[in-house]
Amino acid sequence: MSEAVEIQLQIAGIRGQERGDDHGQAAGIGNGGGACPPTAAPRRELSKRIAWWALVIVNIVFVLAGQSVATLLGRIYYDHGGKSLWMQTVVQSCGTPLAIPLLIYFRTRKSSSSVAAAAAEGSSSRPPVVKLAAIYAGLGVLLAGDNLMYSYGLLYLPMSTYSIILASQVSFNAVFSYFLNKEKLRALVLNSVVLLTFSAALVGVSHGSDGSSGSDIPKGKFPAGFALTLAASALFSLILSLMQLTFEEVLKSDTLATVLEMQFCSNTAAALVSVSGLFASGEWRAIAGEMAAYDKGEVAYAMTLACTAVSWQLCTMGLMGLVASVSSLFTNVIGTVGTPLSPVVAVIFLGDRMDGVKLIAMLMAVWGLLSYVYQQYLDDRHAKAKERGEKSDQQLQATKISAE
Repeated sequence: MSEAVEIQLQIAGIRGQERGDDHGQAAGIGNGGGACPPTAAPRRELSKRIAWWALVIVNIVFVLAGQSVATLLGRIYYDHGGKSLWMQTVVQSCGTPLAIPLLIYFRTRKSSSSVAAAAAEGSSSRPPVVKLAAIYAGLGVLLAGDNLMYSYGLLYLPMSTYSIILASQVSFNAVFSYFLNKEKLRALVLNSVVLLTFSAALVGVSHGSDGSSGSDIPKGKFPAGFALTLAASALFSLILSLMQLTFEEVLKSDTLATVLEMQFCSNTAAALVSVSGLFASGEWRAIAGEMAAYDKGEVAYAMTLACTAVSWQLCTMGLMGLVASVSSLFTNVIGTVGTPLSPVVAVIFLGDRMDGVKLIAMLMAVWGLLSYVYQQYLDDRHAKAKERGEKSDQQLQATKISAE
């Protein structure tokens, strides 16, 4: 009998909180002194969603801006006398010290705000250091190899062919996300993948037709360039899926501190591998001569490489932030959007010609991006409706027990 009375009091308290009246609060809690206002939970939920979308938008800006500027600077490097493949590989990961101040700040903030919670989390859920070191080192080696293959592809292929092959990244990632990350390939997601693939392919065709593909391509290197660029596209998609798997299954966290930790550690490993390759290949001996022969001067040479490194780090930070907060497929969707965006940057800063094909490609990319974002919205709304249904079922079950 006492259990039935207790259940009835709990049901009355829940109903009173839903109605927001004082009688219900008195039945469930007493005087209601420790109860939260009925609108507090929805407001907190709304503020969380706003903060989440703000973080996603910031990461998207980092990816698009960093990728566009880095691609532009890479083109400037090669156009004005740069020839070192390993140097272009190094600058894609050597800017990792830029993440140290942010990493220290967020780590300190986390420890000062909740020392006990952080200690409990570190002792119970944080993976062993050896395991994390192995994961970050493996990702770093993969990143270094991927960066090198992209550098070779850019040297051995016309820009048109290079851009078309890059469009395969999002398709590769759709496959890896389906098998590794259990990503559901709904109709709007597939529509987004197809549109972005065709959008990037149109950019490649436009590059080939406007005479901007360049004529300094080494003869007989086309097959190697094609194979290396295709392999790099597949490998980069695999890396993004592995990063998402690490966030979900190993780190089990998507905080800024965790994202910065992965960025710093994996890029440090990639930088070490790239620098080792630079010295092992002997290209380091030609750096002084390359700098002296650079068309724009030695200062411009150094500034081009430094700004390229900063741009790639911003892009990497945005990529990892999107992988942690959304998914690897969404991250690759955003990266593919940057392909038709790069010609726009070239039009503004290099005086390239903007034609109808590039404009159509950009509109298709925006359409593809909106398709994916709308699917995210539908999934989020479905999840909320399912959660409300489960709560209603629990209350109905409690009512049946009290009636019995």
